[in-house]
Amino acid sequence: MSCAMFSVMRGKFTVATMLAFGAAMVLPISALGGSRAMAQDSAGFDAYMTQLAAQAMAQGVTRRTVDAVIPTLSFNQRVVELDRAQPGGNPASPASAIPAFAPYRAKHVDAARIARGRIKYQALRGVLGRVERETGVPESIMVSIWGNETNYGAYTGDFDLPRSLASLAYDGRRRELFAQEFVDSLKIIDRGIARDTIKGSWAGATGLPQFLPSMYLKVARDGDGDGRVDIWNSEADALASIANYFVQAGWRPNQPWGVAVSVPGSLDRLALADRTSSPRCPRVHDRHTRWLTVGEWRSLGVTPTGRTLPDTTLASLLEPDGPGATAYLLTGNYRVILDYNCSNFYALSVALLSDAVAD
Repeated sequence: MSCAMFSVMRGKFTVATMLAFGAAMVLPISALGGSRAMAQDSAGFDAYMTQLAAQAMAQGVTRRTVDAVIPTLSFNQRVVELDRAQPGGNPASPASAIPAFAPYRAKHVDAARIARGRIKYQALRGVLGRVERETGVPESIMVSIWGNETNYGAYTGDFDLPRSLASLAYDGRRRELFAQEFVDSLKIIDRGIARDTIKGSWAGATGLPQFLPSMYLKVARDGDGDGRVDIWNSEADALASIANYFVQAGWRPNQPWGVAVSVPGSLDRLALADRTSSPRCPRVHDRHTRWLTVGEWRSLGVTPTGRTLPDTTLASLLEPDGPGATAYLLTGNYRVILDYNCSNFYALSVALLSDAVAD
């Protein structure tokens, strides 16, 4: 029997059959034609799917959903390759110097994205204003997240979500994380959302705001009042869900994310280093100084170049392109943007696009 035929026949098994046979499904490997390594990998994946099926049903996923999805899955090597190609994705890869922010900003806060964001911002002011009144999250921040994640819905990804997440879980580097995200994708399907609807990125992010399945289950909201939570097709649902994410992450109403500043060359940066270590994304947070009030920063010669913040506001300093280039004083709300995607370049791009969209 060829590997291809085995893959086709695999779709005929119900999950009940797979669970009954369990690891015994790996036994006929020697009878398979073609590459023995491919057969072993396929059989190993199949055996692992029985574990995920059991895990899903233990968490309340219906047998109907499990039987509809599990037997159709196959290992996606491309997804694993993309994962390992990410910075930090390969533990054996050498550490590289932090690149400059300016090229990233030029790509993600460009004229076309700003223009399209302004159009969306004006067209959806009714929805955006209502959500801001309910949550305290600025309209332009919601739009900017949307713009950074999917270019306002222009591309949300076309990978089959259960297959991608099952492949990443089977790969094993972050098995616990991706196994749970896989189960959560089945929970979404169990809620009546079609599997074809929840396509997304290779990494398992889906919808206009690019939520992982667990985040959809936790924070997604009905923004248009139709009784459904559709972050794939409803702009109102997607924006309300983004705002709820920020509320859950600790957004403080009426506090800007930060301001651009000029920094004197004489500033003693070593004396301002943050001596604490963040439990999440420490390398990202290590680039920030310790907290001082804006008034204290002014006394050190760090001055806003545009809008200002009250002198009592606590802020940390970030110089993304090093001394001599534009720097930023950042409030606690900037850290909330980092919670969405733990990258200074990403968070700064969201913040700057937000300002540009609202101008």
